[in-house]
Amino acid sequence: MPAYKTPDVYVEEISTLPPSVAEVATAIPAFIGYTETGYNGSPVITRITNLLEYTESFGGPKPSVFSVTNSDAGSSVERVVASGSTEFLLYYAISHYFKNGGGPCYIVSVGDYTSIPAKKNFEDGLTMLESEDEPTLVILTDAVNLAAADYHELCQKVLDQCNKLRDRFAIFDIKKDAQTGKKDTDVFRDGIGTKYLAYGSAYYPYLQTSLNYDYEETGVTIFDSPASKTLGANSITVSYSGTEPATVKVTVATSATTPDFTVAGHTLTITVGDSVTGEVVASAWTTWKSGHNAGGFEVTQGGDGTGTVSATEVTVGSSYTLDSIRSTNTALYNQVKTLLTNERVVLPPSAAVAGIYASVDRDRGVWKAPANLSVSAVIGPMVKITSEAQEDLNVDATAGKSINAIRAFTGKGTLVWGARTLAGNDNEWRYVSVRRLFIMIEESSRKATSFAVFEPNDMTTWLKVKGMIESFLYSLWERGALAGPTPAAAYFVNVGLGKTMTTQDILEGRMIVEIGVAAVRPAEFIILRFSHKLQQA
Repeated sequence: MPAYKTPDVYVEEISTLPPSVAEVATAIPAFIGYTETGYNGSPVITRITNLLEYTESFGGPKPSVFSVTNSDAGSSVERVVASGSTEFLLYYAISHYFKNGGGPCYIVSVGDYTSIPAKKNFEDGLTMLESEDEPTLVILTDAVNLAAADYHELCQKVLDQCNKLRDRFAIFDIKKDAQTGKKDTDVFRDGIGTKYLAYGSAYYPYLQTSLNYDYEETGVTIFDSPASKTLGANSITVSYSGTEPATVKVTVATSATTPDFTVAGHTLTITVGDSVTGEVVASAWTTWKSGHNAGGFEVTQGGDGTGTVSATEVTVGSSYTLDSIRSTNTALYNQVKTLLTNERVVLPPSAAVAGIYASVDRDRGVWKAPANLSVSAVIGPMVKITSEAQEDLNVDATAGKSINAIRAFTGKGTLVWGARTLAGNDNEWRYVSVRRLFIMIEESSRKATSFAVFEPNDMTTWLKVKGMIESFLYSLWERGALAGPTPAAAYFVNVGLGKTMTTQDILEGRMIVEIGVAAVRPAEFIILRFSHKLQQA
């Protein structure tokens, strides 16, 4: 009570309500990767709530390049990935995240599409992320483009940060084709190490999504199928069956008595004398190609081969871009556009899983295992996993590094079919939901009790802290987060001299609160036991 010295009427407001614990957010992922715009030479971190905000801050995806082969039998399309180029996946991953129920998230841009993926870029982004308090999940989307050793070392650094801050959890992908002749999952287990495994989970395999690749019409090259061309009645027929990266031509020149041939790039030059028949040229070709590289060309006689071969130049296979036929060949243009619509993006699963985490936390709570749930915007997993194959993924008897499978089930679609952390043999931290529930309780309690710092270390403060934490845990028990028929069976909170503290603790300024909770655990194995019951009458 303040000391009053002047006669007057004084008003005092007395607080009768106890302090409370506010539950922190549990599914705010931070995606680290490369963006089209927004990067300024050093990592940039931005909070977004939808895909539109992403495009406004970081642009769109890197346009894909396609090669289309056009023939009388129809057209076929192939996505071209040039040697040395990188498939940046962050934009597609964010789109997949939101389609699977994701909410607010952080984007850490560590480079643009002109960058060469490097471990240091991600380490710089991870260092920046450490100063952010809100993110609770870490996703290394574009890091799968790194070498296997660099990727696994980066995963270890993420686990180090999660353990240091104790307010976040990592979702990892299994790098595809990490090492020839060895399972990708085994390479991941060998490379991830053994430290702080309870703070991360891994999912396998990659997913064939329903998302379409972004492209520019100038980046779609159409190649006419190498049709056969007959040069002169009953003379010769030239065909081409090699690759079609450019216009393919055949040139006939008359200046030699004996037919001769030259293949330069995608052009075949035939040199013949006057009045040489197709039969003679075809025979000479057979002899010539036995000792030379024909480059995909073939020369046969046309008809009975009696016609003569004269100087000419023809195009066997030509190429042009999609935008060049927009108005000149609308039928083919529309046909190619339809083919491109059927090309679907292949993504590592971490972004979709992060969306599922967010959806489950919002609808059920962080204590619900994020498994036996459908993956949206997906055609199916790239690898079909059977129950027998999942045994080795789910339970690793050697090191305990469980890998959660994503499987396709008839009549159900694609489901997340695993809920274990990388510490799959640990009785305390085996399940993702248990580890994340403790992260939420610990972080919420830590922030709520900050008011008590420098408060008197006496019974009054102890009761305030105990009451607010008990009230928080009671609300979790009511919602099904804690196991036990009564609150006393589900949790306890102890604080006080002789209970959790000694006199020396108080002299040194320590207020120690002991909290115990019985977290609900998922029913991973449902066992139905049947037996015969003998007839009683």
